[in-house]
Amino acid sequence: MNIIEAYKPFEIQEIELVTWKQRPVKNNFFELVLVKSGSGTQCINYNELPYSKGSIFLLPPLKCHSFTIEQPSKFVFLKFNDSFFKHKNTITIDRNEWFKEASYILSNYNQLPGDIINSDIDRNHVSSLIEMILQESRNYGASSINLITSLMTGVLEVLIRNIKKSTYFEIPNNSDDRITKMLTYINENIDKTALLKVENLAEVFMMSPTYVSEFFKKQVHLSLREYIIKAKLKLVEIRLLNSDFTLTQIADELGFTDVSHLSKTFKRYAGTSLREFKNNGEYMLLKRASCTPTLNV
Repeated sequence: MNIIEAYKPFEIQEIELVTWKQRPVKNNFFELVLVKSGSGTQCINYNELPYSKGSIFLLPPLKCHSFTIEQPSKFVFLKFNDSFFKHKNTITIDRNEWFKEASYILSNYNQLPGDIINSDIDRNHVSSLIEMILQESRNYGASSINLITSLMTGVLEVLIRNIKKSTYFEIPNNSDDRITKMLTYINENIDKTALLKVENLAEVFMMSPTYVSEFFKKQVHLSLREYIIKAKLKLVEIRLLNSDFTLTQIADELGFTDVSHLSKTFKRYAGTSLREFKNNGEYMLLKRASCTPTLNV
């Protein structure tokens, strides 16, 4: 394992392996994997899909992910440490906006195996950006953190574009196309309470207000209100584990009446208090599927 650069707030690793060895489990805020060579199978939540040269994955913050290596493989892992969002004076970018974009990816990614990039142009973009990050890290080290930050932001933008174009939401394959657009709209505006009201959704998607709720529940098998609450609580989890936002700031940003309202809502859906959740350090609502093996990996 070659750790090319380990300066906070990033950890960049280039690894060549013939067999996969489970790494120490951390709830990294964000981890991207590029396969530079080799082939095999990626496993997440005991679901498997093949990988090959050029594959680009996101690794979810779960304990059950691994690779079965068939041909010797070189991986590049890009990890974002939570210190990136907690030390406000070290890097000159709009940290809040960057955090929202990264949170969007983490909260809407389906946590299943498979390539997250669905166009050759975007795949080339991400591969080129990662190569630039590696070169900067090898040659200039800590003095390149600001430039690497900008390159990482470019990677994020490409990932967001691909997530918005894909059906990463948890809905049946035969769903109405309009529901994907509606879910994207809701998640893009999850911190804007007025835009999430039935009346506004009805206007945006040219439906009657009474039909919006009926349509949503039929497609998602969850009421609109409950979906919005759960989407907000997933972002609460991300903020609690990966930022230094206060509970008051989180409640205000996501449209909860106050901290008490946020705490009660979180306890109702997660089954634990905000303090217990933060002390435990494990995502709960963010997990898409339980890690129950259905095959031997």
